[in-house]
Amino acid sequence: MPNVQRLKNLSGSASIVGVAESDSLGKLPEKSPLALHSEAALNALDDAGLQLSDVDALFTAGWSTLDVAEYLGVQPRFTDGTSVGGSSFVIHVAHAMAAIAAGYCEVALVTHGQSGRSDRAPIPRNPGAPMTQYEYPYGIIGPPVSYALACRRYMHEFGEERARQAMAEIAVSTRKWANLNPKAYFHDRPMSFDEYHDSRWVAWPFHLVDCCLVTDAGAAIVVTTPERAEDCRKGGVTVLGAGEGHDHSMISQMPDLTSAFGRNTGPQALEMAGVGHDDLDLAMIYDSFTYTVLVTLENLGFCGPGEGPDFVADQVTAPGGSFPLNTSGGGLSYTHPGMYGIFTVVEAVRQLRGETGERQLDKCDLALAHGTGGLLSSTGTVVLGRP
Repeated sequence: MPNVQRLKNLSGSASIVGVAESDSLGKLPEKSPLALHSEAALNALDDAGLQLSDVDALFTAGWSTLDVAEYLGVQPRFTDGTSVGGSSFVIHVAHAMAAIAAGYCEVALVTHGQSGRSDRAPIPRNPGAPMTQYEYPYGIIGPPVSYALACRRYMHEFGEERARQAMAEIAVSTRKWANLNPKAYFHDRPMSFDEYHDSRWVAWPFHLVDCCLVTDAGAAIVVTTPERAEDCRKGGVTVLGAGEGHDHSMISQMPDLTSAFGRNTGPQALEMAGVGHDDLDLAMIYDSFTYTVLVTLENLGFCGPGEGPDFVADQVTAPGGSFPLNTSGGGLSYTHPGMYGIFTVVEAVRQLRGETGERQLDKCDLALAHGTGGLLSSTGTVVLGRP
């Protein structure tokens, strides 16, 4: 078990001072993943009012920090390539906080760039990996099939029709947020419940619109000390709490298909921050699939097991609803290059700063950002607050 008191002592010891995406998002065959890393990094540093020469720590996943640092022209004295899927970048925020508090660095840059839509190179498979040997021969290949398996178990335990309606609620409400975000892939494409139900099947019980986008995109986050944040262009958003962990790789080895590791990281992050669920003004939850959101809300403790369908009913998570969720449009309707977690933090910071235009919440002082990686395998949670 983590030492909660030591974690509480770490709370507030770092600030996010810059966030940004790459110059464009969507279908970008002319840009390499490293170019997307670079654009996002430079944009985030500009957002903070800092330069590449200020960076002394680099964090990324998917690409080696050696390659990213060389491409950017930085020589970090602290480096972290923790790579556990889409939650990695949320976890990097916590790692940056710890490194800063320990004195290893002062300005940490977290970057991501991925050509999920345009990359046509074969995906390398390790023939010796357990997943390749013991799941692939049975057709359990790729996230849609694996997440569908988990979702089907949820339906078996808690009711198919209730779960299907909840997934529709999540998809439609998230699209409404995307319609308010000029950067969203589906900014100009509303979706009704009828359109949701009429969309084609991908892997039962998922419709196409239950599944995340596949785009090209980059994003970056700049983390530094609270003292240095005072001199940055927009000040800082405080990192108050964090949690991370994982419990399996293969979906067949998931201890409980209806319970991801957020059951641990959510409570830890909230306890470290000294806040409760009712204190939060915004939840940014990784939405690789609608089921991911449904089960995560329960795992994080916003509602009990099997209560998610009632929690999201009647569009309470849509604009104007009582529980703002994924206000950027999420991985379902905004962008999703393959590993999405960093974008949850980008939107949370912008909402806390009051920078989100039409979709800006009337009150946003405290936000939770949560990433999921692998096949519901890993999670990272951070609680962020206005200084």
